[in-house]
Order: sequence, then C-alpha cells, then structure tokens
Amino acid sequence: MSSESSPQPARQRPRPRVAVVFGGRSSEHAISVVTAGAVLRAIDRTRYDVLPIGITPDGRWALTADDPERMAIAGRELPSVEHIAEPGSGGVLLPVDPGRREVVYTEAGSVPKDLGEVDVVFPLLHGPFGEDGTLQGLLELSGVPFVGSGVLSSAVGMDKEYMKRVFLSFGLPVGPFTVVRPREWRQDPAGVRARIEEFAGEHGWPVFVKPARAGSSMGISRVTGPEALDAALAEARRHDPKVIVEAALTGREIECGVLEFEDGPRASVPAEIPAVSSHDFYDFEAKYIDSAEGIVPAPLTPEQTAEVRELAVRAFEAASCEGLVRADVFLLEDGRFVLNEINTMPGFTPISMFPRMWEASGVSYTELVDHLIQAALRRPTGLR
Repeated sequence: MSSESSPQPARQRPRPRVAVVFGGRSSEHAISVVTAGAVLRAIDRTRYDVLPIGITPDGRWALTADDPERMAIAGRELPSVEHIAEPGSGGVLLPVDPGRREVVYTEAGSVPKDLGEVDVVFPLLHGPFGEDGTLQGLLELSGVPFVGSGVLSSAVGMDKEYMKRVFLSFGLPVGPFTVVRPREWRQDPAGVRARIEEFAGEHGWPVFVKPARAGSSMGISRVTGPEALDAALAEARRHDPKVIVEAALTGREIECGVLEFEDGPRASVPAEIPAVSSHDFYDFEAKYIDSAEGIVPAPLTPEQTAEVRELAVRAFEAASCEGLVRADVFLLEDGRFVLNEINTMPGFTPISMFPRMWEASGVSYTELVDHLIQAALRRPTGLR
C-alpha cells in the first residue's frame, strides 16, 4: 500500500476535553448549578480540558465563567446560569453530525465561532429537560459520549410512576401509590379526590402528594386529611401536570450509591437520613438550606447492609442504568426494605450523600469524578 493511501493517524490532543453541562429548564436549575460548581472544582485540570456550558431557565445554551465560587448557595440565595453567563454570551450549539464533535458558538450578527471538539459531556442537569432522557437523546444523536444513564433509563428514573412499575415487574418491593394524570384532573377533579380519599382510607393518612417527574423534593406535600388535598395537588401540578400520590411509610430513610465498573455495578456503604425535627419530611429546605446531616455509614446490621446494597444494584439493573445511581429505600418497622426511588444523576456536591457514601467506601470525590469521565470515554454511543 502506498503512503498516499495509508490512513492518517487521528489528531491527538494532550488531554480529553470535557463539556460540563448544567442549569436547565426545570425547577432544580439552581441545584444543578451548585452541583456543577463542585464538579468543576474537582476535575483534575492536568488530565482534562474543561468547557463549562450552562443552560438558562428559558433553555438557552450559554458559555459560562469557569468560576465554582460563583456557583454556590450564598445564605439562602440560589445561583443561576444567567448570573455566570459570559457577558454578551450568544448560544452554544452541539453538533448533530455523529462524525463531528465541534461545539459552535453563535451570536446575532456574527460569524459562528468554532469552539473546538468535545470528547465527552458531563451532564449535571436535574429534573425534566435534562435528567429525563431528553439531553441524553440529543447526545446520542450527536454521537458524543456522556456520563450516566442513557435515554430509556434516564426517562424511567425521572418518572416515579413508571419507575415503580418497572421495579414491580422485576419483583422489587415498592410502596402503595396511585397516579393522577392531567386529563383525569381536567375532566373529573371530584372523581380524582374521591379516588385519593379511598386510597388514603385503605392505606391511612397522611399521604404524600408529589410531582411525578421532579426531584430535590420540589412540590411535595405531606397531606394529613382530605381538606388539604386541593392545595397539595395544585402545588405538585405547579411543577408537573402529572401527580403521584404515595402512602406514608413508617421507618428509616436509607440511601445507597451504585457505581458502574468494568465488571459490573457495585454498591457503596449505605447512609441514613435522620428525621429533621423542624421539618415534616426530608424536603428541599432540609436538604439544601438547613443541610440535614446524613449518617455515613448507616447504623445497620451486616445482614441489613448486605440486603440494601443488593437491592440498590438490582434497582440499577432493572432500569438498565449506566454510570451511577443513588437508590433511596425505607427500612420499615417490620424489618423489610422498600424501594422509594432511584436518581440517575443524584446530588453531586462533596457534601451530597452519593459522594459521601463513596468516600466512606474508599473512593474520593476527585476519584469519583475521574472514574465517571473515564467510563464515559470508554463507552460507545448508540445501541449497546
């Protein structure tokens, strides 16, 4: 073969380039910004080049300052992509050609600017329009590797109804629930109220009324009687037109992290979320403002620890997850474990439970970030 026809070696850059994508259109926008700040602080800059890309609440993709200090919660003030977007920032576009990985910057009246190739995306969005398979689908179409679960498992992990139905189909234990769909509420609100009251009559008050596709405890109400149902449904529907109503489970809140290795998923040591006396349940304020302190590792027997770790891995595999998951379970008073939900992109600041559980399992925060990036670089896009 002549030298003219020999394939040319691919252009090599000194370090892989990681696009950290965060913010987004969901009510969890601020928590995503906080998470991104922590990850940007932890990424080893001697091993990776970094391109921070923020998505504003109205959906615009923007170049942002690589400044983790401006991405933290200040007192009770939550950060926003709009506050850290580069001045005069136009829009950032990912490629839609799987053969190209160049990111482009566009601004009205200017020639589009090539920002260079991206090797992997670290999507740190929480909630709809980011954690629910939508961004994952865009990245699959673009042929760009990314950290975390794919389209199906991200969608399943976001929708509490279908998550529970998947778990049930695999024989995993979940608590009682009922679902209020948008059309049902529009056409027959009295019938919906009657059904929830019947559900509560069977399983007892209180019940928890939740947006079906939201996280960070946004829009959740603990309802102790029928007189509070309408307000709780209105609050949940402010975040999502689809609502799930769950029976209250009496017991201890236990969490467990799952991380994918080349030989398969492994579970961390579990943690316990103790009751916060000033809160009815583990709500947004308890998680992020008042910083309820989790117990790592959870005070469980060796048998209980083994059981919850096995349950977390089974949930990971039932939903066909990839990369990472945090499984939230209840340890009931009768000793049974019941799955509450999984999070395919859990809170990821150094004080969040997922990194703390892995730190207690021997994986530091910086090593955790590196592990996820390397796993994404090895994984192909497309069907797998």
